Amino acid sequence: MNAWSKCALQIACCAALASSPAVGDEDDAAQGAARSAVPALTQEQQRAVALRIAHPLAAKARARTPALGTVLDATGFLADEGAQRAAGAEEHSAAAEAERLRHLYAAGADASLKMLEAAQAQQVKALAEAQLAAARFAQRWGPLAQQSAAERRKLSNEVTGGRSLLVRADLPGRHIVGALPSRAVLDVDGIEVAGNVLGVLAQVNELQSAGLLLEVRNPPSGLAAGARVPVFLLGAERTGMLLPRAAILYDERGAYVYRQASAGTAAGKTRYLPVRVTLLMPDGEGWLVQGVDEDDEIVVHGAGVLWSLEGVNAHAADEDED
Repeated sequence: MNAWSKCALQIACCAALASSPAVGDEDDAAQGAARSAVPALTQEQQRAVALRIAHPLAAKARARTPALGTVLDATGFLADEGAQRAAGAEEHSAAAEAERLRHLYAAGADASLKMLEAAQAQQVKALAEAQLAAARFAQRWGPLAQQSAAERRKLSNEVTGGRSLLVRADLPGRHIVGALPSRAVLDVDGIEVAGNVLGVLAQVNELQSAGLLLEVRNPPSGLAAGARVPVFLLGAERTGMLLPRAAILYDERGAYVYRQASAGTAAGKTRYLPVRVTLLMPDGEGWLVQGVDEDDEIVVHGAGVLWSLEGVNAHAADEDED
């Protein structure tokens, strides 16, 4: 049997022999996600899957992340914002008309059932169109969708009057932003131009990367839609724990890592508990995170194997209950 076959067989054994969950201490319960089962391995199984453990490193970093800025065409924002307002007004009007006819019909006045049903159908259609317009605006201009109507009207006036520009800052090769930068600087012909970071955009462009929406107030004359300029995203100095990228997994609840538990199982296996972490910023080949301590023993290689065993354990536990 060659080495690869032996390793594969041992991994299969790991899945078959993984133990049922054991109750951790209060700290484990607070930090680990509420799982029905946690993976547990013997020393031999740990060697078979090349599991590696390391302590996080305390680190400080100030983000100055390079990005590619594209000045956006303001008419796109104005058109989407206008379409959303128009659809909302149409839905409000349709709802009012349906309510008026409902009262007339209930009172036996000059309104037939057919008229009422037609008005209700129009109301449903108008509501669907309003929801679609709102969803389209949120996808294209997510940070602006969080603003109040008054704030958006003010921005519309600023953009229309040429007193503000909207800029998309792309992070080539990245799909996770981490902590939101505090401010941005555009390099326009060697001159640093300040930009306000409005938030993360929900829609990618041809670069297939994470993007941020910036506002540049009182832009230099000549800087216009379609221009591409270098951007630097600046963040405050962050303090956290440095972990390699391979240690971090992600599910519907966010980022997490596996921490080696101090207490083993009755069978002498070592347990690995999922611990939620907050992603702060990338740093070299790793990520600066919060949620773990220097004395924690974190799985830095083989976390994916533990994830697969956790699913096997949960399934086995469900079968036992049946």
